[in-house]
Parts: sequence; structure tokens; C-alpha cells
Amino acid sequence: MRIVLVGPPGAGKGTQATRLAEKLRIPHISTGDLFRANISRQTELGKLAKSYMDAGNLVPDEVTIAMAKDRMEQPDAEGGFLLDGFPRNVSQAEALDELLKTEGIKLDAVLDLEAPEDEVVKRIAGRRVCRKDSAHVFHVTYSPSKQEGVCDVCGGELYQRDDDSEETVRTRLEVYHTQTEPIIDYYRAQGLVVTISAMGPVDEVTGRALEALKSRQ
Repeated sequence: MRIVLVGPPGAGKGTQATRLAEKLRIPHISTGDLFRANISRQTELGKLAKSYMDAGNLVPDEVTIAMAKDRMEQPDAEGGFLLDGFPRNVSQAEALDELLKTEGIKLDAVLDLEAPEDEVVKRIAGRRVCRKDSAHVFHVTYSPSKQEGVCDVCGGELYQRDDDSEETVRTRLEVYHTQTEPIIDYYRAQGLVVTISAMGPVDEVTGRALEALKSRQ
């Protein structure tokens, strides 16, 4: 299957993308991973992307699209892929359509993870990360540490990252509503959108997604 995964920050896209890609035996292609891989390998696209990022500018669509094209042409993506974080706007969605058309293939589904805005804010703003080891992550409501502000694993101080503040989260949501959400209507017009609730245990959401995708196979 060839799938685009969309949803607001905090909807669990990264978690579900990894799980769904494994279940469907297709590669998970995320924008963040593409940037990191190209920059670490010092590809021409990676150098170009880094020059924009170092200057504090957004990486242009054409660079992101070129990275995605290169990744989708790899042998492991011949049988399908799951795109996460791309396309992020209608312009990129149109470019993706053109790209797939030249390859004689098309998307099977656009999976839309739906979550109430207040829940998204609660999920992200409640995260606390260990200063000693950022892999140790807690949540003030869903997985609190035994002692407030102290990591259960190593005793390090727990803190809220700047990116996780409520103000920043609401700004990110506004960007999502303005730039990314319109692609849902774009793909809905093509009959590709499958919307599911991102609420509940992770396993339940994964099962819900797999069941919904059956109708697109």
C-alpha cells in the first residue's frame, strides 16, 4: 500500500506510522528522517537543506520533494510506503501526485488521525523530559514520575521543553490548521481520505487504522 499519514501534532503520528509500517511491511518515510539522513550523508540535497536550516529558513518545497522522490525510488519502497510529514501543504500534495503519475502509480489511502485540540495540547504540554537522558520521558497525567520533577530511571531533573509549552503547541496547531489541514480536503476530493479517532490506547488506534485501511486494499 501507498499511504499518506496526516493529523495534528500530538495525535501520535510517529508512533502509529512505525507500527503500521511494520504491520504492512512497507517503509516508514518521515520528513525528519529524510533530512537527517541526507544531512548526515552530506548528499547534495542534504547540504542544500542544511544551508537553509542554518540560516533559520524553511527548507523549500522543491528540496523536500526531491528528497522524498529519491527515497521512494529505493528498492524497499517498490511495494509501497507510508509517508509521514510529507506532503505538508497542498502544493507538495500536487507535486506528489505529479511525481507518482510519472511513475505510473498512485496513492491507496490518506489516513487522517483525528484528535480534539484540547487533548492534543494536554498530551504535548504535559510531557516532561530528563535533563540527563532525553530518552527518559514522562507525562504529568498519563505516566507521571514517582517523585515530581525527578526521573525514575536515573534521578535526573525532569523539565518541560520549550517546544512543549502550551503557547508553542497552540502555535504549531495553528500552523497545522493553516498549512497542512487543507490537504485533507484536497485528498477527500479524490476519495482517498480515511479518518479514524486517535484517542485511546495505542494498540486500539493501530487496530482501528488497520481495519480502516482494509477498505482501501
